[in-house]
Amino acid sequence: MEQRGRVLKVYNSVIYAAADDGIVACKLRGRMKKGRNDRGIVPGDIVTFDRMDAEEGVVERIEERENLLVRPRVANLTQIIVTVAAAAPDPHPLVVSRFLVLAERSGAHKIVLCVNKIDLCSGDPKSIAADYACAGYPVLCVSAQTGAGVAALRDLLAGEITVFAGPSGTGKSSLLNTVDPALALATGTVSEKIGRGRHTTRRAELIPYAGGFVVDTPGFTQQELSDLTPEELTACFPEFARYTGCRFAPCSHSHEPDCAVKEAAEAGAISRARYEAYIALLSELRTKKK
Repeated sequence: MEQRGRVLKVYNSVIYAAADDGIVACKLRGRMKKGRNDRGIVPGDIVTFDRMDAEEGVVERIEERENLLVRPRVANLTQIIVTVAAAAPDPHPLVVSRFLVLAERSGAHKIVLCVNKIDLCSGDPKSIAADYACAGYPVLCVSAQTGAGVAALRDLLAGEITVFAGPSGTGKSSLLNTVDPALALATGTVSEKIGRGRHTTRRAELIPYAGGFVVDTPGFTQQELSDLTPEELTACFPEFARYTGCRFAPCSHSHEPDCAVKEAAEAGAISRARYEAYIALLSELRTKKK
């Protein structure tokens, strides 16, 4: 009997799919193994499987994805919450923008910036996120330690398929445990030696929550953007779209004269830190393509 299900996790070549009547451990049909591409099945995929018994099945088809977060690979999201820390580790504008670019690149329609550990911030945590709020991103300031802002985060998660993405050590797992202690996710601490978090989440997994799912993802210090073109990178900075009066089209907004985006950054209409992050990422892409 064929059924549809959403993939919760993939572990040791076993695909765990949530069906209407429970979780089914599936294998790939042999012909699919021969014809599949290198992307394979990822958490969030919708699959059709042939039910063998109450607990096992064989995947016959994978439905077309609505979107895909590249690293870690999670499909069919409705929301990405890019999580950074107000301190320990201190947020770096280039790292934050890198994660936001990857979120934009995924095709998810809702992207939120969450600033965690505001209890460790010596100043106003909203100042950390001001540049991103000006770029158009909703910002939520929270503390897994004190519970500040957690109620608003719970409201944000209800009914959504949400990935928490961000650097290691920003407290994603701790934050989810504060949202709902029943999730019981493994947590770690920030290494004093290197100033980065230790990876406690080993693989992406969809966890049922409040009529939707949350996904705690492994944290990464570096995120590759090698598959982007310069034009695609520009589109991943949504605040640039307001400035269309460049002399040249297309314009890379880097070296060209009479560039509306450069002029906006010089005038302070676009965050200087965001513009510098864009130039750094653009240079990175150009260097890798040589």
